[in-house]
Amino acid sequence: MSSAAEQEAVAGRQATGNGRQAAAVNGARRAAPPPTVPAWPGAPTPLGARFRVGPDGVAGTNFALWAGGAEGVELCLFDESGKESRVRLAELTHEIWHGFVPGVLPGQRYGYRVHGRWDPWTGARWNPAKLLLDPYARAVDGDFGLPPEVYGHVRDWPQQHVADTVRDDRDSAPHVPKGVVVHDDDDWADDRRPKTPWADSVIYELHVKGFTRLHPGIPEELRGTYAGLAHPAAIEHLVNLGVTAVELLPVHQFAHEDHLLRRGLKNYWGYNSIGYFAPHAAYAASGTRGQQVGEFKRMVRALHAAGIEVILDVVYNHTAEAGELGPALSLKGIDNRGYYRLQDDARRYADYTGCGNTLHVVQPQVLRLITDSLRYWVTEMGVDGFRFDLAAALARSMHDVDMLSPFLAVIAQDPVLRRVKLIAEPWDVGSGGYQVGAFPPLWTEWNDRYRNAVRDFWRHALPDVREMGYRLSGSSDLYAWGGRRPYASVNFITAHDGFTLRDLVSYERKHNEANGEGNRDGTDDNRAWNGGTEGETDDEGVRALRRRQLRNLLTTLLLSTGVPMLVAGDELGRTQRGNNNAYCQDNEIGWLDWGLLEDPGWRALFALTSRLIALRHRHPVLRRRAFFSGRAQTADGLRDLAWFTSRGTEMTEQDWYAPAATLGMYLSGRDIPGRDERGEQILDDSFLAVLHAGERPVDFTLPGPPWAERYEVVVDTSREEQGEAPGVEHRAGTEITIPARAVLLLRVAG
Repeated sequence: MSSAAEQEAVAGRQATGNGRQAAAVNGARRAAPPPTVPAWPGAPTPLGARFRVGPDGVAGTNFALWAGGAEGVELCLFDESGKESRVRLAELTHEIWHGFVPGVLPGQRYGYRVHGRWDPWTGARWNPAKLLLDPYARAVDGDFGLPPEVYGHVRDWPQQHVADTVRDDRDSAPHVPKGVVVHDDDDWADDRRPKTPWADSVIYELHVKGFTRLHPGIPEELRGTYAGLAHPAAIEHLVNLGVTAVELLPVHQFAHEDHLLRRGLKNYWGYNSIGYFAPHAAYAASGTRGQQVGEFKRMVRALHAAGIEVILDVVYNHTAEAGELGPALSLKGIDNRGYYRLQDDARRYADYTGCGNTLHVVQPQVLRLITDSLRYWVTEMGVDGFRFDLAAALARSMHDVDMLSPFLAVIAQDPVLRRVKLIAEPWDVGSGGYQVGAFPPLWTEWNDRYRNAVRDFWRHALPDVREMGYRLSGSSDLYAWGGRRPYASVNFITAHDGFTLRDLVSYERKHNEANGEGNRDGTDDNRAWNGGTEGETDDEGVRALRRRQLRNLLTTLLLSTGVPMLVAGDELGRTQRGNNNAYCQDNEIGWLDWGLLEDPGWRALFALTSRLIALRHRHPVLRRRAFFSGRAQTADGLRDLAWFTSRGTEMTEQDWYAPAATLGMYLSGRDIPGRDERGEQILDDSFLAVLHAGERPVDFTLPGPPWAERYEVVVDTSREEQGEAPGVEHRAGTEITIPARAVLLLRVAG
């Protein structure tokens, strides 16, 4: 150990030994012990709190908690006034402390106090003064503030470099939420899952609160809640748009970070989970004593009835307890070493997430926590899939990302989880964490290379069109291996993290001042173009150009092979005023402004988006289940995919490497692999899409036989209203003018 490290350790041990001085420093007082309640032995499974009928027909609740290295566990029960009673869990089976408590009914609030050594230098951070949330709690009552009492160490210790080593003996129970016993009364017998095939899916990423908070058709008391999203007015918009799945920003119970609370802000997005089984209580209109569970289930049922799947954005890579200077809310106080990745210096946490800690998924109990949670949301809450935040962190074995890791192996063989939709955000912030294209079959991935290429093409920043060709046709360079299919690529141009689509064409620089971080937060790599003016403008020419760019971007997304993902409000021209990191903006910046639909220009954008989605649903050539071959299947030389220059000639190798702003893509409906449900060959129309990102019009010669004799215009993004475009026909071989910065989609006629 270095001299500096020795001094720090000595200082820390002195601070700890000086007092239990920490109690006096913080004004702690020893209160009379709360009353105790007897418990029967109960069972070690299932983990969590489960209401049931026990021996002799006595109703009660079985409690079971894994706490591998602990020396003792107390269950704490709270009455309506907040008075605490304690139950000593005397039974220990395979590191699980358990007991059955007669008379404990649904609605009962509870938490745990876990006893053990306080020795941060070895990673041991047990502190029975801290009331801990059950990791398996299925409902949570109350919100997480972060006063000093909820920290296991003395947060305000004068020597901050050793503060995490000084135990805080003040009781945290008055300051933290409690778990709630929930009644299991739902078998989902009347639910019908849509089970939309991956290739047919159109995903719509939304925030439960942000989507519903300002919706005029939703009753005021339901806005911002699960019930609000289940309301017919909310579902009507989704149905009219045509999406097949909603991807909900985190709905696991989460906590707000201390640095936000100090600035009067909150974590709005929710990527700070603390309860992996509990729907976030603040999104419930019906109550937080278990009612949020039923409300969430009713929301899922309502969406299913409309043919819409529910995908959850889940954050299993880290928790809200942060690093060694973070609060003790749950896992840190149950078994810090058992749940988190620690460095060689066990006081410190391995951080592959940028959030202070990383769950140690290699540990069996952590892997069990995650997979039990996933199965619960599928089997008991009715959801249809998951998008895994920073999924590369979950795929790490001891240090490196490993596609044969325990987590991926368990998912691959699990009879429940392998049947649902699995989406990876295929990177984390650690070394070797960028893994786009590397996840195994069963998984789809957020394809940021698609995002970057499309953004660069439409701001005319690509050196050539090679990258664009790959992205439009399903990213075979990334996914054509191991039996993966084009729908392994979740294509997106925007996501919750970054500019909205409207801001992408209105701002080139982030404007995050409202976050209170000096505009340092958020990416600087926006790949945006503002049309010559930064921010909102009254210049009608610039505004018209921006609306055209929005039509170009949406049309490109919905014509590309793969699974398109839209962000809620992009179809309406939603803006965050240039904020590209609105994670703490629980206000009009983060909420969807439904008043935009009163503007004819934004109504037209919504109409185009819904029309393109409907076109995609009607035409299997736009949602292929296999990669293109690019080879002629018949003597006439027609191929399933062909690329054309503006001269109407097929692209050569030299053309792919030459600077260009125009690309023609021909999709043959005659050469679609696979058969329909009746075993018949799948036949469809053929299409020619011409994408032109240049600032001046270009003449484009329409390819002749065998590709087509005539073409009919289906979409022309140079027009504000698309009603004028369909029906216009052109003969093959004709030279037509493609307006500046526009997409023309033509159907082969006849």
